[in-house]
Amino acid sequence: MYNERIKNFERIREYMREFYVYGFKSRDEFSQKSARSYDDEKRRIESWLGDYMRFSQTPDGKNCFLSIDSRACPHNPLFKAWKTSSFTDGDITLHFILFDILHSPDVTMTVSEILEEMNDHYLSFFKDPMSVDESTLRKKMKEYTEAGLLHAEKEGRQVRYRRTEDSDLSEHTDLLDFFSEIAPCGVIGSFLLDKGRRATEAFAFKHHYITHTLDSEVLCDLFLAMREKREVTIENQSRRSGLIRDRVIPLRVYISAQNGRQYVLAYCLRMKKIRVFRTDYLRSVEIGEPNDRFEELREKLDRMGQHMWGVMTRKNETCTQRVLFDIHIDDGEEYIIQRLEREKRCGTVERLDKHTLRFSADIYDPTELNPWIRSYLCRIVNLEFSDREQEARFRSDFRAMAKMYDVKMESKTDEGGTT
Repeated sequence: MYNERIKNFERIREYMREFYVYGFKSRDEFSQKSARSYDDEKRRIESWLGDYMRFSQTPDGKNCFLSIDSRACPHNPLFKAWKTSSFTDGDITLHFILFDILHSPDVTMTVSEILEEMNDHYLSFFKDPMSVDESTLRKKMKEYTEAGLLHAEKEGRQVRYRRTEDSDLSEHTDLLDFFSEIAPCGVIGSFLLDKGRRATEAFAFKHHYITHTLDSEVLCDLFLAMREKREVTIENQSRRSGLIRDRVIPLRVYISAQNGRQYVLAYCLRMKKIRVFRTDYLRSVEIGEPNDRFEELREKLDRMGQHMWGVMTRKNETCTQRVLFDIHIDDGEEYIIQRLEREKRCGTVERLDKHTLRFSADIYDPTELNPWIRSYLCRIVNLEFSDREQEARFRSDFRAMAKMYDVKMESKTDEGGTT
């Protein structure tokens, strides 16, 4: 039977990625699950995001998509997906009874005392009272203690429980509002805001990346593993090789400022090298044992970072490629200098003369620079790649683009790299 609430978030994450991240599909095009499952998940998503959903009719069928204007929607609507966890009647009944008994941080009780209070003054009033045994209650108390809702204190051989102190977040709503919209695992900030006064619409974003919300669970597990210097077992859904399980040591998380995409740089124990994984391709993360090589490998990654434009690495730290280009600037165009300095990353910028600047970098993968270099095409007067094959490919792409737009090529090119 259809229900708005979900038990397994990975299932709804898969549908939301297919619907709104990887591309919009009609009912007939979505072949991974049955048509009934498609309809149920689509209705469930509509119940959360109905105000942002739009539809278009195509020759292949009716496609649904999200349409969100960040100027009119300052809060990430995808957070709603994390606030729809399913629960049983027994779970919700036990939850409210438990926190009514422990109504104040001053009230401390053992599991036996809580169970006795529950049976005598709560469950006995139900026509068909539910049954709660001591083992079930202990598991629930342990779960709430680990979640930070309860505090456990040892008293002799007994353990006494009390509520944790509530925090007054009213003075920090702007901070939480900003954190929830721009930080990894920002959904945590959204949950905290729900506890107190809702944040005002204090921030507007020109580029508001919201789809990373779907990766919050795997990202949180990766951060926990890094903090404790542990290995993890990941399930990586590769589009080429299918679902692959790997044991890795997560080292750092990289987030693109251009598109909001998140990556984890990790040492793959099977391949014995540092690899990059997209978090939206990770189906699950299982935290394993501590690994004493964590600090050594992180230092190695930091050294490699001096030659990484993006996230691509090489096994051999000395295997780098030289990229160099000179650009012309006119009088009054100091903002070009500022832009180069701001965006140079691991490269260097030097002034050759009044009207010429030179950018150079030794990097592992020069293809990562290509989109950025193209943004300076109208100003480039000299371009050199130590990898001549890569340079030839760049020039070929430029000529193809010029031909496509019927642009006449008046500049000179030679094998020495001059353009």
